[in-house]
Amino acid sequence: MATEQDAPLRSPHVRAKRQRRRTEILHAALRAFRQRGYHATTLDDIAEQLGVRKTALYHYFPDKEAILYACHRESLTELNRILTGARALDTAVERLSYVIREHVRVMTDTLEGSPLAFEVTALAPDRQKEIIAARDRYERALRRMIQGGVAAGELRPTNPKTAVFAILGAINWIARWYRPDGAMHADELGAEFAEHLVGGLTCQ
Repeated sequence: MATEQDAPLRSPHVRAKRQRRRTEILHAALRAFRQRGYHATTLDDIAEQLGVRKTALYHYFPDKEAILYACHRESLTELNRILTGARALDTAVERLSYVIREHVRVMTDTLEGSPLAFEVTALAPDRQKEIIAARDRYERALRRMIQGGVAAGELRPTNPKTAVFAILGAINWIARWYRPDGAMHADELGAEFAEHLVGGLTCQ
């Protein structure tokens, strides 16, 4: 059955329309994963979120794992964008606070509170290796950010590896309790996480 990768070249308008539909499928899948868990979610469940038949999904993705993989890649693209934005800021505290706020936004908005971080093992080995390697690069970038803050006297002396584990552990755990329709707004949550997590590292 034809997939997105098999599609011939189309006009920019048609490509944009397909990209919007692809994004809609990913977010429908994330909602289903949050509600049912990845393993219990079927393509029928994802199609139901969109109000279409399961066969409509095959025009974009060959199977559920391909959707999960695409969700991971979308989240990693967002994380890379966050690092780029952070590098434009002046201080380590500003950069780290920005990363935390934006990473929380990815968890709550981009990933809709879906526990995607806990589903890497559901991917095929080659895809799993790719995603883990990308996450490791992100983690190392945060360690360097903290090391720079310590060297500049902005952050107290600390083990950057432990600090990053604490930060990422707290953010990833959002998926276990966050609900998009809950009382806590995503922006407020990001600000609070930044205050608590960066506040514990500053010299004041």
